[in-house]
Amino acid sequence: MGSLIPGQALLYERSNGVVYARYRDFPHSRKPRWIIGGDPGAVERAQGKILSYNEWQELCELAKDYPTLQKLLDKCVNMYYITKEYK
Repeated sequence: MGSLIPGQALLYERSNGVVYARYRDFPHSRKPRWIIGGDPGAVERAQGKILSYNEWQELCELAKDYPTLQKLLDKCVNMYYITKEYK
């Protein structure tokens, strides 16, 4: 059962492709809801990620056909390495 509270009812909510759970009854209902599943891309966005891995792959494939996108992507990757180096 993990870290769930025994005997407490849960409510499940779906929002923007993400499934959340939260406790139904007071005082546990004050605890924030948590992600339990959903569409992988939607879950990653809900967790604050800009792109999912699949979206990143699509972006790289699309950049092959659009030189402007390729240039911007190269600049982004260079900035990533510069930032990573000084972290």
